[in-house]
Amino acid sequence: MTPALQMTNVTKRYGAVVALEDVSLDVRPGEILGLCGENGAGKSTLMKCLSGSIYARDFDGEIALGGEVVRFGSTLEAERAGIEMIYQEVSLHLDLSIAENIYLGRMPTRGAGLIDWPAVYRGAREALAMVGLELNPRATVRGLSTSQQQMIAIARSVIRGPKILVLDEPTSALTATEADKLFKILHNLRDRGVACIYISHKMDEVFALCDRITVLRDGRFVATHKVADVATDQVIADMVGRQLDALYVHNAPMPGRELLRLEDIDVRHPTRADRLLVEGASLTLRAGEIVGLFGLVGAGRSELMSAVFDGSYRQTGRRQGRVFVRGDEVVIRSPADAINHQIAMLTEDRKVSGFVGTMNITRNITLAALNRVARGGVIDGGAERSLAHDLATRLSLKAAGLRASVLSLSGGNQQKVVLSKWLASEPQILILDEPTRGIDVGAKAEIYRLMSELANKGLGIILISSEMPELLAMSDRVVVLGEGRVQGTFDRAEITQDKLLQAASGQPGVAA
Repeated sequence: MTPALQMTNVTKRYGAVVALEDVSLDVRPGEILGLCGENGAGKSTLMKCLSGSIYARDFDGEIALGGEVVRFGSTLEAERAGIEMIYQEVSLHLDLSIAENIYLGRMPTRGAGLIDWPAVYRGAREALAMVGLELNPRATVRGLSTSQQQMIAIARSVIRGPKILVLDEPTSALTATEADKLFKILHNLRDRGVACIYISHKMDEVFALCDRITVLRDGRFVATHKVADVATDQVIADMVGRQLDALYVHNAPMPGRELLRLEDIDVRHPTRADRLLVEGASLTLRAGEIVGLFGLVGAGRSELMSAVFDGSYRQTGRRQGRVFVRGDEVVIRSPADAINHQIAMLTEDRKVSGFVGTMNITRNITLAALNRVARGGVIDGGAERSLAHDLATRLSLKAAGLRASVLSLSGGNQQKVVLSKWLASEPQILILDEPTRGIDVGAKAEIYRLMSELANKGLGIILISSEMPELLAMSDRVVVLGEGRVQGTFDRAEITQDKLLQAASGQPGVAA
């Protein structure tokens, strides 16, 4: 059978840096090919060559569609050839309507080149129905959630009838229900003969969805496996270049004294004064303990801990929540107060609230610990560089240099920069909100080892995660939120996926 796509000996250089070296892969009609590799392995660069983002004249090698060699000089040429890309970062025009986004550049017309708006809205409704969204196609995109925007981007690509569909971390912003809808769409496309390339760090998705898996490492082709013939451990070993002794590392120490206690915390909706996102939440955290915080989408996990860290829990009105640090009640009015009480919080979106893109790596690492590198109110450049170097070494940060832009780093290394920033503040209480989202398996293993190391040194860690295996493996206790209320607390010995899901759905849990 002639492959739907054949990429042969693709090589891409940026000056002296070789991003891709003699990479080859093929995808057959009616097949879903998983493309795996660590951050920086070359997956995105390879797909840019395919999509026309990198012009054919700027890389070596050959691309053939259905056996016919093609050379794209733009993304438009690739789209016209039937190649559609769905990116991890949602690429929609926020101030246009849903319908306009779906048909942008391909508006149906009638007589004298006028746009056929009834056809636009009719087609948009069909596209929305395809991905299970009940939205007004005239609504602007800006007011939609990130997951809804991602589903619209998927609908836009699917309705164009692609021959090759590339999906880059498509479920990173989706709920579990929306991810299931996407998988059904992909199965349907496969049955219709569409070739799909699925890029993901989530091994469970790759193995459940794909027919074969191609692995890249350091810009080179490593192997292609049939999913039925390979184990997850082998694919991970191909990705990182070594066998991982264990992905999850956590030897739970005996918990020490209480570090943090929350009592009756309310969190008000930011735009609806009559609505609470979290109501009467209480929990405790002890030294050397990792407490998981679990809940379905909208349960209020991130909102609860963000309100404690930034002090907004004090502005809710219904009840006066109380925060205790090391046994003493404290009043937190701002993140600065939280930092002074040795509380640090790694937020779920590092690009929005984790680092400053216009600053270099050193400045980002020391941002929350300027008191450690300032002398008389003036930053000591030597002290700043020394602190950044020590933390970068400790976390095995991979960068061209600490003066490099944080935006030049892979997702995993950006996350290490944000973690370094908070470790520089010398916290005793560390809140981690989706700390492994969008990073590769090697970086995940390093973060898990760091969490275990910090807990063994007496830090208390609150882990907010949507990754069930992560919660089950790393948590000493799990507090479950559902509809803004604590539904149950489970000790390590009694934590199971079924119990957590039941509690999150409103069925009573077991109080610890």
